[in-house]
Amino acid sequence: MRMLDLIEAKRDGREHAPEEVAALVDGFMSGRIPDYQVAAWLMAVVFRGLTLSETAGLTRAMRDSGRQLAWTGLPGPLVDKHSTGGVADSTTLLVVPVLAALGLYVPKLSGRALGHTGGTIDKLEAIPGLSTRMTLAAFERQVRGKGLAVMAQTEEIAPADGRLYALRDATATVSDVGLIAASILSKKLAAGAEALILDVKTGSGAFLPDPEAAERLARTMISIGKASGLKVAALVTDMSAPLGASIGNALEVAEAAAVLRGEGLPASARLRALSLELAARLHHLALPDTDLSTSRQRAAATLADGSAFERLSALVAAQGGDARALADPARLPLARLVQALPSPGAGFVARLDARDIGRAAVLLGAGRAHKEDAVDPAVGLVLLKAVGESVGAGEPWAVIHASDEHRLSLAQPLFERALTLSETPPPPRELVLRVLP
Repeated sequence: MRMLDLIEAKRDGREHAPEEVAALVDGFMSGRIPDYQVAAWLMAVVFRGLTLSETAGLTRAMRDSGRQLAWTGLPGPLVDKHSTGGVADSTTLLVVPVLAALGLYVPKLSGRALGHTGGTIDKLEAIPGLSTRMTLAAFERQVRGKGLAVMAQTEEIAPADGRLYALRDATATVSDVGLIAASILSKKLAAGAEALILDVKTGSGAFLPDPEAAERLARTMISIGKASGLKVAALVTDMSAPLGASIGNALEVAEAAAVLRGEGLPASARLRALSLELAARLHHLALPDTDLSTSRQRAAATLADGSAFERLSALVAAQGGDARALADPARLPLARLVQALPSPGAGFVARLDARDIGRAAVLLGAGRAHKEDAVDPAVGLVLLKAVGESVGAGEPWAVIHASDEHRLSLAQPLFERALTLSETPPPPRELVLRVLP
C-alpha cells in the first residue's frame, strides 16, 4: 500500500478497507509515512468524510497504538464520562465524585483547555499541590483504592491520537466528526471503561455549534462504542449560555465544591442539574437492574449526605492537593483585581453568549489560544445572574477576576457584549436537547 494511493482514494470519495487504515496509522507512528502526506490525507477527510467503518478502523488502530488497561477484580463497574467541552463546564468535578460515592470506579483521563473551552486538568491543578501527572501503575492503585482518579493524558495511552491531533491542530482539520469520534473513543477504549456517558454540547459556546453535527457525532460514537463492546449513551446539551456560574479554573473548583456541599449561586443550577443527570444515566447504564428514577434519587442523595464531597476531597488529597481548599476558597489562587459589571439597564437577562464569555476569559488568561500558553488559575468571571433572571439598572450582573489592568481592559468589552436584556422574561431553553440512543 502506498500512502499516495490512500490520499487519492479519499480525495475521490472512495472508502478505505480496515487494514488500510491500520497500515496508515502504523506507518505514521513508525515514521515510514511523513507528516506532510498524513496532513494531505486529513484534509481529504475533512472534505470527503469518513464512513462508519473507516471511523471504527481508525479508532481501533489508535487504541492499539499504546497500552490498554485491564481491570480485574473490581467489586463495582468501571465507568467514564466525556464532555465535548464548553464554558463553565465543570461537570467532571461533580460527576466523578458522585459516581464514586455510588460505588462505581472512575478512571478519568482528561485534557487541558484550548480555545474558549475549559479543561479539567487546568481546573484541578488550580488546587495548591495537586498533580495530575502520575504513572499508570499509580493511576490504577488510586482507582482501586479510592474509587476515582483524574490524570493528564499520557503518551502511553493511544499515542497515535496525540500525534494525529497535533497534526490536525496545525492543519485546520480538527473539526471533522469522524476524526473527533475516533480521537475520543480510542482513549476511552484503551482506558478500559465498561460504560460511558457522552455529553455532546451544541450552541454558541460549543466546539460543534450546529445541533445536527453534534447529534451526528453522538450517534457515531454510540455506534462505534457499542460495536467495541462498550455500554454507551449520549446527551446532546445546550451550550448557548455558560453552564455554571463561574468561568476560570480556581473559580470553577470553588463552584463545584460549593455545589457538592449543597450550596452555589442561582446560576449554578444548570451545572448541578446536568451533572446529576449525567451521573444518574451512567449509573443506570452500568447497573441496568436499577431503574433511572432510582439512579437519580441516589445521585442526588450523595450531595445531600456529603459523600460526593468526601470523594472529591479524597481525590484531591490522594493526588497531593490541599483538600482544605474545597471548603475554604481563600486557599485557592486569588486574583489581584476584582471588578463588578453593572447592568446597562433594567430588565431580564435574555442572553449570555457563551462564546463571547469564553473568549473574554481567554483574554484574561484563564484559557489558552495556543497549546504552549500558560494559564492563570486565579482569573475569570462569576455570573451573579442567570438567563431569565431580572436585573436592575446599575445592579452587578457579574464580577471579573483579573491579574492586571491591561488584560482587564481587553476582556471587559467582550464580557459586556455577551449580555442581552429584554423587557419580558425569555422563553426557557431546554438544557438536555436530545437523549441518545
